Amino acid sequence: MKLNLIFIGNVFIYNKPLQEYVIRKIEEENEFISSITYFKDGDNNLFLYLEEKLNSTTKNIIVTNKQNFTTVGKLISTVTSDNQVLKDNMLIPSNAITSKNRSYLIEYKDTLLNVVQIDEMEKLPEILISDSFSTETIYLFNEEKENAIAMLEPIAQMYEINIDVIVLVDGFLKINIYSKKYGNLSKFINNAKQLLSKKLIHTKNIMRYIIETLSSNDKKITFAESCTGGLLTYYLTKENGASNILDGSLVTYSNKLKENWLAVDKEVIDREGAVSLDVVSEMSEGALNVSDADYSISISGVAGDFGGTKDKPVGMVCIGVRTKDEHIEETLCLDGDRNYVQHQSVLYALKMLINIDKSIFF
Repeated sequence: MKLNLIFIGNVFIYNKPLQEYVIRKIEEENEFISSITYFKDGDNNLFLYLEEKLNSTTKNIIVTNKQNFTTVGKLISTVTSDNQVLKDNMLIPSNAITSKNRSYLIEYKDTLLNVVQIDEMEKLPEILISDSFSTETIYLFNEEKENAIAMLEPIAQMYEINIDVIVLVDGFLKINIYSKKYGNLSKFINNAKQLLSKKLIHTKNIMRYIIETLSSNDKKITFAESCTGGLLTYYLTKENGASNILDGSLVTYSNKLKENWLAVDKEVIDREGAVSLDVVSEMSEGALNVSDADYSISISGVAGDFGGTKDKPVGMVCIGVRTKDEHIEETLCLDGDRNYVQHQSVLYALKMLINIDKSIFF
């Protein structure tokens, strides 16, 4: 059954951090949001839209604010020929099958509808729609998408599992696994691990996995970022436990700070340019030297949308990853706008980190 997310209220259109928080929390409990629809305050099309959804075979989560909460209840009551009652300090349709603080669930014909109320700087109420699917996630490294599908699809069919393979960056795949009723997720994952033992990580959240793995091995990491401007650091610090492994991070956007903070040789910058393998190698070495970390990652590139040259076009990014005994550097040629290039750079850097020490990550 498809899950539709419906935002009602201007606040969810214009307050991006609030909108992203709601989506993030819902995705933690549901395998897939099929569609996201937005309605502004007072939109006259809302009634017809709710009528359509309540007469379809779908799961729906309506997220609204206090200003629109009662109005939404009135519209639902009109569509379902119901009336509103006061329950749990909320005015809600009387046919709600369950309710908790600022959240209630309606079952109408073949439709489930969960209405939740949240305003700025509030915690999202409990989502009452249950996930009918069993879901898991694995990450696969150093394989092409077509090869991954060819190897995993026969196992998926054997255990009545469905898989979706998503390319994050080259050689870094996210595979969503889901089953209904008779599918056996654990046997599928065990067989996939045996087939791809040094390439597969079973986790819902790769950043949390990295944090837990480094923490359990008493390892620390540090970053030196240029074109990503701290995005790599954000990927890590948005997760709980980051303080256990992150020794620190330096955003050395200018050449002067690369020289002064990381001891990058000015002659190397003058000769090779800031976007070069030699520079990111010295950046990663400098980051390791000024920290107590066991690993360092450095990134320098031309994220765009302007500033590229014939020799170093927009999308050219150099990444260095270093341990106390080994270092690797790679040059990428990425497509997309500035933000997408930055995100791809971070994901590729994480892949390089995992590859430089397979003994602890796999």
